[in-house]
Amino acid sequence: MNDCKNKIPKLKIALLVVGTRGDVQPFLALALRLQEYGHYVRLATHSQFHGFVKSVGVDFYPLGGDPRIMAECFVRARSILLPRPGDMALQRKQLKAIIESLLPACTQPDPVSGEPFTAQAIIANPPAFGSKDIAEALDVPLHIMFTVPWTPTRAFPHPFTQRAGRLSYALADLMIWLGIRGFINEVRTNKLNLGPIGYFNSGHVSISQLPTSYMWSSHVLPKPNDWGPLVDVVGYCFLNLGTKYEPSQDFVDWIQKGSKPIYIGFGSVPLKKSEKLTAMILEALKKTGQRGIIDPGWGDLGTNVDISDDVFVLSDCPHDWLFPQCYAVVHHGGPGTAAAGVKAGCPTMVVPFCGDQFLWGEIMHHKGVGPAPIPIPHLTVESLSKAITFMLQPQVKSRAMELAESINAEDGVGAAVGAFHRHLPTPFSDQDPSANLLHY
Repeated sequence: MNDCKNKIPKLKIALLVVGTRGDVQPFLALALRLQEYGHYVRLATHSQFHGFVKSVGVDFYPLGGDPRIMAECFVRARSILLPRPGDMALQRKQLKAIIESLLPACTQPDPVSGEPFTAQAIIANPPAFGSKDIAEALDVPLHIMFTVPWTPTRAFPHPFTQRAGRLSYALADLMIWLGIRGFINEVRTNKLNLGPIGYFNSGHVSISQLPTSYMWSSHVLPKPNDWGPLVDVVGYCFLNLGTKYEPSQDFVDWIQKGSKPIYIGFGSVPLKKSEKLTAMILEALKKTGQRGIIDPGWGDLGTNVDISDDVFVLSDCPHDWLFPQCYAVVHHGGPGTAAAGVKAGCPTMVVPFCGDQFLWGEIMHHKGVGPAPIPIPHLTVESLSKAITFMLQPQVKSRAMELAESINAEDGVGAAVGAFHRHLPTPFSDQDPSANLLHY
């Protein structure tokens, strides 16, 4: 491995990540591994995650946009492609701020140390709209990485359209392009010295011709047959924060008092009626005779409500530490939470709110490790109780443990780094030492 590392040119790499904490976390795992190869890595994401990024030893640069606002608009409309009329101006303001912040993230000095930085390669997730234009202007390679399928396929529709067929991806590109074209062309002409893109050229936002690595296990969702050699399914990219986590004594005492609990949490999803949803959860746990852990998340679940001794409200606990303490998990279907659940061998029930959450819920059910997903408008005490009872079946737990064994045998982060290196345009062996690369 050391010989391989010595042959790899050392690059200044900008990671451009738009989204919630679940989107940021796998890129932190990637950043740490890239640093092991001697690359200088800057992770650019929303200012809310400054402390999180710096805490694991990765340089941070702020991107525009507020993930809470974007998540609220997303959930209200159940789509990022068609925001509600009242949210249209708000969402466009967020997109404009993101697009305008990408160039500084790739070219400006470190905001604290003043150390110069110009990206020699870019890794971005698809919602970092405009990353293709920045890479074009800087003439550097761009590699797409994401936890959600974005490459056209006949195997399943685009997760954010919920429409059948490969054309759903072209539809998604068109809707995105109509929303951001003005912002993209403004940056291209005023900041990048590039020509504008035509009104109907929605293919400009397509990632089909870019090297792309998907951060999920092929044991969960195999690579479709119509994805070519530019696309890799590398495996889950776990950050493994649990090794440094120290639980409170109250929680240690509680977890040791009885059977393994059911985890229930909806992560970064904002909730309108958290008290009503909490009451529903408490009643379902009581009806099924189960202990439970409630994670408040961004929706304040489990707060301002009387909680019985059989339920523990726990915030900010790494899933890779917490989920092995649980028998099963109930969550919104975010890809990061879903990954942590299957890694821990937990039967999984998904309560999707929007977007790709429906896809992961259907996959968990298809794999036999959880009940059919129940969209949040259809969640009741009765349906949640039946779902919990389904997950308590020994055969469901057995299938979940088998899937966990396969996932734990993978090194998704290593495969993602390998894919990035493999798709660099110049072979390592032919790299000119005088090229504009860092060699340590």
